[in-house]
Amino acid sequence: MAERPQEPGLVCSEGFKKDVTGRDLFGYVGIEAVLDQMRRKAMKTGFEFNIMVVGESGLGKSTLVNTLFKSKVSRKSCTPNYVERIPRTVELQAISHVIEEKGVKMNLTVIDTPGFGDQINNENCWEPIVKYINEQYEKYLREEININRKKRIPDTRVHCCVYFVPPTGHWLRPLDIEFMNRLAKIVNIVPVIAKADTLTLDERRDFKQRIRQDLRNYSICVYPQTEFDEDSEDKLLNDIVREKIPFAVVGTDQEHQVNGKKILGRKTKWGIIEVENGAHCEFANLRDLLIRSHLQDLKDVTHRIHYEIYRVRRLNESNGIIKGLPKENYVTSKENLENNH
Repeated sequence: MAERPQEPGLVCSEGFKKDVTGRDLFGYVGIEAVLDQMRRKAMKTGFEFNIMVVGESGLGKSTLVNTLFKSKVSRKSCTPNYVERIPRTVELQAISHVIEEKGVKMNLTVIDTPGFGDQINNENCWEPIVKYINEQYEKYLREEININRKKRIPDTRVHCCVYFVPPTGHWLRPLDIEFMNRLAKIVNIVPVIAKADTLTLDERRDFKQRIRQDLRNYSICVYPQTEFDEDSEDKLLNDIVREKIPFAVVGTDQEHQVNGKKILGRKTKWGIIEVENGAHCEFANLRDLLIRSHLQDLKDVTHRIHYEIYRVRRLNESNGIIKGLPKENYVTSKENLENNH
């Protein structure tokens, strides 16, 4: 009996599959045009990015944020007749901007935390920050579970928290350890050594090693977390980042002429510290991580991991209240959540 010919759409043999693509068998399909569609849509609607900066006063948080986005986006820059004062408690202040570059719009929100670490007694000074982050998750969750929810839910969730470590040259302080230990469970933390130009290169290298040792000893998982590497390519890229954390940074919004070129730099009596020169500081590495290479991943980890943990916990709490379940039955651990993905 004659063998029935293979029909389009039926499963082909493995050997046949290897040699056939959409272009070879039936001509050009156009699947790659999806990328252009996604790009056009992203350029039309724009996207949100929310960054929190935490550290004591005088560490250059506002200057660094302005340098990162090459715009006056910090709280100090946007407040007319700004007068520096140290609040008695931590006060969170969010400033939003629309930044456009080559037709791409970014709705940027910078959340500052004046008052953090500035008191004699800094006990529980992280609580307002934890509360703010959870409030943004709650706001998003409430919009998400509405029957008639918005076509596009406004995203005010904190995608990244840049934590400024004072350039002491010693070890992390108890406040640094306690803050990062608590916050790393609910947000992406990227630690930086502020005003790194106050340290010599040897002091900087030793300080970075001590900080990394403290992070390991206290099991603090800063971004990018090893357990979220999706494949070997991700791991390779993220390992390079992890080797440089914490980034030793210098911020400035001043331009200087160096060899006939305008560069961002800070002038000292020893010369000009070029902010974007990798031999002078690691600002460029931080900028690449936050904007050029990992911005979307920061948002994805926020949504798929941190927000999802919060969402599962809140829904379990609601179910427990309705059904009278004991709290030990709630699915709240990160391990359980990740195993379901």
